[in-house]
Amino acid sequence: MILKGSQRSGPRQLAAHLLNDRDNDHVTVHELRGFMADDLYGAMAEAQAVSKGTHCKQAVFSLSLNPPKDGQASLDAFIDAADRAEAVLGLKNQPRAIVIHEKNGRRHAHVVWSRIDPEEMKAVNLPFFKTKLRDLSRELYLEYGWELPDGHKTNGWKNPLNFTLAEWQQAKRLDLDPREIKAVFQSAWERSDNVRSFSNALEEHGYFLAKGDRRGLVALDIHGEAFSVSRWTGVKAKEVRQKLGDPEQLPGVDQIRKTTQQRLSTQLRGFLREDRANKAKELTPYLEARAKMVADQRRERERLAAKQDERWRMESKERAQRFGRGLRAIMDLLTGKTANTKRDNEKEAYQGLLRDRAQRENLFKVHNQERELLQEMIDKVRYRQRQDRKQLARRIAALLSAKSMAGEESNLAQERHKIRRLTI
Repeated sequence: MILKGSQRSGPRQLAAHLLNDRDNDHVTVHELRGFMADDLYGAMAEAQAVSKGTHCKQAVFSLSLNPPKDGQASLDAFIDAADRAEAVLGLKNQPRAIVIHEKNGRRHAHVVWSRIDPEEMKAVNLPFFKTKLRDLSRELYLEYGWELPDGHKTNGWKNPLNFTLAEWQQAKRLDLDPREIKAVFQSAWERSDNVRSFSNALEEHGYFLAKGDRRGLVALDIHGEAFSVSRWTGVKAKEVRQKLGDPEQLPGVDQIRKTTQQRLSTQLRGFLREDRANKAKELTPYLEARAKMVADQRRERERLAAKQDERWRMESKERAQRFGRGLRAIMDLLTGKTANTKRDNEKEAYQGLLRDRAQRENLFKVHNQERELLQEMIDKVRYRQRQDRKQLARRIAALLSAKSMAGEESNLAQERHKIRRLTI
């Protein structure tokens, strides 16, 4: 599985992020080890308080564990990965929390360790943690028989469509797939040999080249969102300047935005609003079904937890009644019967814990299958909508690239008819 870790400050803010049930279908605090508190907020507040006795600014280490898209990991697999990670990082026996997230029919985990050694009141040093996590991640992929991602292959070749967190967030704001955006930029770069051909290739997809403020060359989409040419082509800024020349020859960002808005007619802006509204309306039934499914699953898990708690209390009471009282208790202690009863009770309690966990895992599998089927339908709709949106952007870009739209009402009417067909 993919392991991504970082040293972090603000443990209490991290707790709020990990317990976010708005962006996740289900959130489960699976383990709190080595903390006095019995909830995640309290545990992270405790970690921050302990760090006040040191000079450490990044009191915790946070690790995310993500199975591949086509693979599922069991709860035991997450625990095993967490144990192995803390061993290679040097965090063994440090206080830790494990949180399980379920989203879009998949499950991943987060592990947070306190870096402060309570005996020496010093932060555990974590040299080369990225390299150690990468090697462990590769081992886990091989052990579970998952296909290695390109970054883990021995030749070191990386997928040119890999994108950073900043790129993903920018694309997410526009409801686009960042891999498709990056493919557009890289394709335009590969089939162009100068700034004019590169600009024309981008305009085919609705991006307009401009001079950025600090980022050199940027491309603006029809909404005015700026995309760094160097970042989205995966090429160094120096190579961009060598191939495309001085960015001073291009109009600035504000000028391109102003020109684009002027040339983007009222009708075309209306088409974009209508297109977004139609697509949101199409997705609404699926999103409502998802919300209902998540709510039903949460109630079912709460009922199971309540029943398990009640059964655990009854079984604990029965185990307690097995010990004698008064004179009988003394006789049982002398004859060794008390020790045998205690051993049997511990064994029975452990079996009960395993039984309850197995029940929760079985319920998760049922819920996950339901959620996966719904997510497949949602993904298909969103993929088709992205393809429609790309075609719409090309149509609008073709109109914007025309030298003049004055006196071309008939052509505009024809394009309007074509664009409307794309949104149906």
